[in-house]
Amino acid sequence: MSHHRDTQLIHAGTPPFVQGHGPVNVPVVRTSTVRFENSDAYDDIRARHARGERVSSYGRHGMDTHRALEDAIAGLEGGNRAFLAPSGLAAISLTFLALLSPGDHALVVDSVYAPVRRLEQTLLRRLGIEVSYFSPSQDDLDALIRPNTRLLYLESPSSLLYEVLDLPRLVQIAHRHGVVVATDNTWASGHALQPLALGVDISILASTKYISGHSDLMQGAVVVKDEALARRIADAHDGFGLAISADDAYLALRGIRTLAVRLAQHQRNALAVAQFLEAHEAVGRVFYPALPSDPGHALWLRDFSGANGLVSFSLPTADVAAARKLVDSLSLFGLGASWGGYESLVQVAAPERLAEHSYWRGAEPVIRLHIGLEAPEDLIADLAQGLAATVQASVPQRRAAA
Repeated sequence: MSHHRDTQLIHAGTPPFVQGHGPVNVPVVRTSTVRFENSDAYDDIRARHARGERVSSYGRHGMDTHRALEDAIAGLEGGNRAFLAPSGLAAISLTFLALLSPGDHALVVDSVYAPVRRLEQTLLRRLGIEVSYFSPSQDDLDALIRPNTRLLYLESPSSLLYEVLDLPRLVQIAHRHGVVVATDNTWASGHALQPLALGVDISILASTKYISGHSDLMQGAVVVKDEALARRIADAHDGFGLAISADDAYLALRGIRTLAVRLAQHQRNALAVAQFLEAHEAVGRVFYPALPSDPGHALWLRDFSGANGLVSFSLPTADVAAARKLVDSLSLFGLGASWGGYESLVQVAAPERLAEHSYWRGAEPVIRLHIGLEAPEDLIADLAQGLAATVQASVPQRRAAA
């Protein structure tokens, strides 16, 4: 019987019964050394690991807790294999380095998570791997793909401004040229979107965010369907010695159990805040794909089954000082760079990061909010007092057009 994804999340990775009984949660199995009954068992496990099977000849390869999390994340994303990494960026780096060799070329969406650019500047260039950035809405992807292009790297919705990409169209073009497609799916966290079902080859998650849900661990994952791709990722994963602790695997697995209900509440709260901001005279433009006014709303409706708690908005004038004062005036929003936990956060988007996005053509400061699980009326009241105290006095009415 096929079950709803929310039901699958509750039961994925549940430990089996042993002698007629078993725990609800998978045990935390911590070890560095794996013992073997005899030499034949030792040789068998080592040979199976060398063939790419999910078995452990050493603690770095993971134990029962890790296997349960791998199974849960692979099921969440609709993939066959999931590889765990110490952070979302580690999962991204693993993907690039597993697939690209000196002389290869990658195309990357220009609104990508900023550390990807640092990866390119500090490591990929030195290894002789070339990266080009492109606008998915303005550039002709067919014309940008070269004979040595091996990877198309996407992120939808994008960082900071949440540009929604037409993933099926981009995948179709890339596959016509034999190019592998990977996407960062942290925004949807496998629940609101399954990119592999749309033809994407590799889906990457920062489990730090919504999968964890409690701002208390760092983790990433790479999910694939194709066995040949899985083997390439597995070889690189083993070669880099990537590993996470059993305790962090347990925390992520625990977070998955409540992912559906948390994301639903994040969306309800965020939509209420976005609607408040959209109607406020001291706000310029609001970025949230679930808003009907958002340019990506039609694509979001087509491909996604939900949203999350990320809302960004611009101010009507290029007054960075006002943006900073607004951020500092808020009492329920912590100032922090991450998101995906239960708490609300705020930060002013770095102007140099916005300048890299072709989706953005303004000079006004942009404030990014992560709307947590607090009562939305309290968050709205906090934003209202902040806007009144720091912005509204100098902006008597909304700017004519965003």
